[in-house]
Amino acid sequence: MKSTLRISLKSGERIFVNGAVLRVDRKVAIEFLNDVTFLLENHVLQPEQATTPLRQLYFIAQMALINPEGAEQSIAMFRKSVIMLLSCFKNEEVLAELKRVDALVTQGRAFEALKAIRGLYPIEDRILNNQEMAPATIEQIRREIAPW
Repeated sequence: MKSTLRISLKSGERIFVNGAVLRVDRKVAIEFLNDVTFLLENHVLQPEQATTPLRQLYFIAQMALINPEGAEQSIAMFRKSVIMLLSCFKNEEVLAELKRVDALVTQGRAFEALKAIRGLYPIEDRILNNQEMAPATIEQIRREIAPW
C-alpha cells in the first residue's frame, strides 16, 4: 500500500472518485488510504470549455478517469486524437510533450497526462493566436475528435 493522500475540500466543492461524483456540504478533509482514481472539480473541464484541440484532448483523457466503465472507448478516442494532433502541430515542444502524454496514458497514468496537457495550454494559445496552424486544420481537428 502506498502512503496516504489527504485532500481538503471547501463547502459545496465536488470531487470525482472512481467514477462517482461527491459533493461536500462543509469544509472537509478526505484521506485516501489506498490507490484511488480521482479528479478535483477545478481540474474537470466541461464540454463547452473544450474549445481548442488540446482542450478537447484533455476532455477525452479526463473521461477515462471520470467514467471507468467507458475508459476503453475514451482511451481509443484519445489515441486517435493524439495521432491527428501529432500530424497537425509543428511546434517541437508540443510534439515532444504529446508523445510523452501518449506514453503516460498508455502506462495508466492519465492524471499525470492531464497535468501535462494543461501545461501546453499557453503554447497552444500562442500558436492559435499567431495562426501557426491553418484554420482549416483546427476545424478539421474539432470535427474529428469532438467527443460530443
